[in-house]
Amino acid sequence: MNRDHISLELDKILEKLAEQTSFEDAAELARSIEPSSGLFEVNELLKETYDAHALSGRFGAPSFGNLHNITNALRRAQAGAVLTTLELLRAAALLRVIRSVTEWRDKSASIETCLDMRFNALSPNKFLENKITSSILSEEEIADNASPELASIRRKITAASSRIREKLDKLIRSSTMQKYLQDSIVTIRSGRFVIPVKAEFRSAVPGLVHDTSSSGATVFIEPMSVVEANNDIRLLRSKEQTEIDRILAELSSELGAYADSISQSYRILTELNVIFAKAHLAYKMKATLPKMNDSGRIILKNARHPLIDPEKVVPTNIELGVSFDTLVVTGPNTGGKTVSLKTMGLLSLMAMCGLMVPASDNSELSVFDNVLADIGDEQSIEQSLSTFSAHITNIKRILDTADEKSLVLIDELGAGTDPVEGAALAAAILEKLRSQGARIASTTHYAELKSFALDTPGVENACCEFDVATLRPTYKLLIGMPGRSNAFAISERLGISTDVVDRAKELVSMENSRFESVVQKLEESRSDLDRRIAEADELKAKAQEELEQTRLAAEESRKKSEKELSDARAMAESIITKARAKKRQSSKLISAVWRMPPIL
Repeated sequence: MNRDHISLELDKILEKLAEQTSFEDAAELARSIEPSSGLFEVNELLKETYDAHALSGRFGAPSFGNLHNITNALRRAQAGAVLTTLELLRAAALLRVIRSVTEWRDKSASIETCLDMRFNALSPNKFLENKITSSILSEEEIADNASPELASIRRKITAASSRIREKLDKLIRSSTMQKYLQDSIVTIRSGRFVIPVKAEFRSAVPGLVHDTSSSGATVFIEPMSVVEANNDIRLLRSKEQTEIDRILAELSSELGAYADSISQSYRILTELNVIFAKAHLAYKMKATLPKMNDSGRIILKNARHPLIDPEKVVPTNIELGVSFDTLVVTGPNTGGKTVSLKTMGLLSLMAMCGLMVPASDNSELSVFDNVLADIGDEQSIEQSLSTFSAHITNIKRILDTADEKSLVLIDELGAGTDPVEGAALAAAILEKLRSQGARIASTTHYAELKSFALDTPGVENACCEFDVATLRPTYKLLIGMPGRSNAFAISERLGISTDVVDRAKELVSMENSRFESVVQKLEESRSDLDRRIAEADELKAKAQEELEQTRLAAEESRKKSEKELSDARAMAESIITKARAKKRQSSKLISAVWRMPPIL
């Protein structure tokens, strides 16, 4: 990762991304992400993240488990090698995740996404997965039902062991043997059943000595009566191991036959895990999908630096490349100028990595071939460079690299030297970078650069708002407003005597005083405008609420009228129906009367 990306702390964001992944290869892939400068590719990366974000929000994220990279084991199996039980169990775990992720996608298939090509390329193999897991119970244990032959051998071993124990149990319970034994137990040494005999009676018990206790007081003897039975068990154990080796070879061979598809599925799972990690990080940062362009246009709404405590970070609006290509940010230290620069650069790099950004909807960012930064103390002890020299060395690198596809961010441009020369040098550097077509944002303390921004088309002033009443910055970036030093106001608030402050004001040049006065009036006008806008927004919201209430009342009245009309129609139809029924009944009665014979 290059120095500019590190100075903007992209490495820390990628480390946060790595923390959201499930296994080491995915974490390494997350850490190795590089920003893309291609608009199409960035939009594709962002679409992947957005689709994963939508799927996670509706169905929850798929589980990837703690997978291991078994590519080397798969290649060995493919070449005919026999894998260990651990390698086979890891392969089964991978197959289980492939199957579970595929099943998860099947359940969420109602939503089509750009990730479907990856999901469809996964190759689950439930048969092989079950065969491995049913055959291998743990790294040290093969299941009895791994094969009929293994089950048969183990039954024989169990039966033979039982017979030997019965013989030895009778032996150690006999009164003749009791006096020779250290303990009345049957134990195993070197895979053979033995009894613990006191060392002084070693010759009294015929058999083979297999071990001695650490104190030397006990010898473990295999009585001659069970030697042959123990030999049978040893032979069965050998057959058991041979069968286990055959089972492992068979499983390895089957796994090797699917090595290519399993390796491909592992690579896809790694990529998907990183994509869903991006989505999870977006949820944690309350991030949104930015609109991307390649024209250098940046419009950030309520942008938040992702590495600042969410409880403390202040959202800010940042604009560059729309009506101006250069932004000069002025104001006192600790006011948020550097944070504004870092936010602009870091969010641009995040978007170019396919990460959603912590900003409001409809924010815009641009792709750049280069995001160049001179931020913080770049002093190099090894090169014996002063702060100013290191700063200028970095500026030279930026000047040599910057072009129309570059975003340049410079903190404290021209600082560290004589103010007059520093201000002139800063203005010249900005002019040179602009002539090369770069998009530029720079912080400075120089009043001369405020005037430069005011007098130069395409260059705009900005400042970080400062509340003199509380002596605290608000950290909000105000574009179009040059920053004031506020030194006199702060000094008075902190108790410096009036005569000292007044004398300081006299010593300030007339031109600078007029400039500060103009800035103060601009700030007052802006505050008044902000107040009026807030009032207008409040009135607008109230009017919209009243309009909505009126609309709802009218809708309710309309529905009531329609219901009353519908009820009236239903009643009228009922009356008409009854009248017709009565009419028909009367007609039938009259007809019946006319058909009656006359009475004589």
